[in-house]
Amino acid sequence: MGLTSAVANAIGRRAAAVSLAVSLCLPLAYCGVRYAATGSNTGGDEALLLALAALVLGCGTLAGLRLSPLGALHRALSALDDERERAVVTARDMARQLSWQSTHDALTGLVNRSEFERRLEELIRVTAGTERQHVLCYMDLDQFKIPNDTCGHVAGDELLRQVTTLVQGRIRESDTLARLGGDEFGLVLDGCSLEKGREVCQALLDAVSVFRFSWEDRTFTVGVSMGLVRIDKDTVSKAALLSAADAACYTAKEGGRGRLQTYEAGDANIARRQQEMDWVARITRAMDENRLLLHAQECSAIVRDDDAALHFELLVRMVDEEGNIVAPGAFLPAAERYDLMPSIDRWVIEAAFRAITKVIPHFGRRAAMFAINLSGASINADYLIDFVKQQTRAYGLDPRCVCFEITETVAVNHLRRAAHIVKELKSMGFRFALDDFGSGMSSFAYLKNLPVDYLKIDGGFVREMDKDPVSRSMVAAINQIGHAMGLKTIAEWVENEAVLDELREIGVDFAQGYAIGRPSPLPDGPVVAAPQAVVA
Repeated sequence: MGLTSAVANAIGRRAAAVSLAVSLCLPLAYCGVRYAATGSNTGGDEALLLALAALVLGCGTLAGLRLSPLGALHRALSALDDERERAVVTARDMARQLSWQSTHDALTGLVNRSEFERRLEELIRVTAGTERQHVLCYMDLDQFKIPNDTCGHVAGDELLRQVTTLVQGRIRESDTLARLGGDEFGLVLDGCSLEKGREVCQALLDAVSVFRFSWEDRTFTVGVSMGLVRIDKDTVSKAALLSAADAACYTAKEGGRGRLQTYEAGDANIARRQQEMDWVARITRAMDENRLLLHAQECSAIVRDDDAALHFELLVRMVDEEGNIVAPGAFLPAAERYDLMPSIDRWVIEAAFRAITKVIPHFGRRAAMFAINLSGASINADYLIDFVKQQTRAYGLDPRCVCFEITETVAVNHLRRAAHIVKELKSMGFRFALDDFGSGMSSFAYLKNLPVDYLKIDGGFVREMDKDPVSRSMVAAINQIGHAMGLKTIAEWVENEAVLDELREIGVDFAQGYAIGRPSPLPDGPVVAAPQAVVA
């Protein structure tokens, strides 16, 4: 064959190859692009990849690449299958991880509260109509705050992990242990009688009591209080079950900690605890629904002076679900026990400042001052001073219109913090009164450390002073010390004219009680009764 013929044959073979590539690849590419353009949720990516592979294949052929069109297509589809399989595996792993995170506590790896409650509901459902029994145990660590506060949260977290491991090693796989929040745990002993449950929980309690937590160069002892309740066919609901276990646990704490308490329906202490827990839910709803309100009670100068400033104490009330006014003695003890007082105090301060700015113009030229109570929890809160400053600016309040009251017990127990707050707020123009003075054991010794303006003499002495010489002597002594320190004195619980006469004779400055005036609503907040005038 001559050179001319060889060249012609080579050109012919290459042209045939190009023709074959074009005839195969361009239709594939066209179909793939058209299919991808339809926007289908399934197959669009594969079609687009097919189109691209076909185009690349065609270009490669035109460039002289020795690659079979069907082989290239097979490789492209194989790569697509591998990528799709990896994506499916990754998606499954992520789904499992997200599912685990939604049902487990990240710190301890235990079931979290929401999952624990879901399992409780299911257990109650399957137990109904059967004779099976189970035990719910509510556990609260004792003295956890000591290592957590002294060594930091990292140490506290490690302590929780070690306690978790300790408990897990002493229960069955069929049992459910959960971290409910903070240092509180829940445990369900599956298929277990109450008697056997007590044995298991007592063994856990003993194990925790001998456990020692070491952090750096320090060693700590921790304990646990437990509340037990039976789960059987008579169990009403998850909420009732948890309420009973929680109440039993706190009864155990009140009984001395490091012990367990079995729930008994007739137990007076547990019943009281449950009532308090019910109040917590009611208080929270009342705050969310703006069903708190303020009443004002006059504190009158014993020696009448028409030009003297008017004094009132602001008292918080709650409106229940039926519209009735609830006295503070019914709900504040539960609020104090369950750490709701800071929220209530913030509400009172904001509502009081708003109301005072509305009421003050009605007094004309006569000055008025309103007393606001602060709880021990708020005294210890870092936010208090900044919050008062912020509310003062927000309402343009004259601080001289407000006198904050703290009880003697709170002041004595938190003396340094109380003294700091008194000094800071007094520098702004606010005034302070020491409430329930005389109820503590070291009143006079601590008094000089608090730059207050008023002493409110404990009503327990005042109420009976016309009949009890000792009570009268206590009132006289407190009044004398207060005046010696340049303070004004206020007698609480003044309920009749006989007591008022005794106070005049002793020389007490102000009197507060039903003999002076009953609390009445401030003209602000929810309308629950016909507004009464704050002053006559």
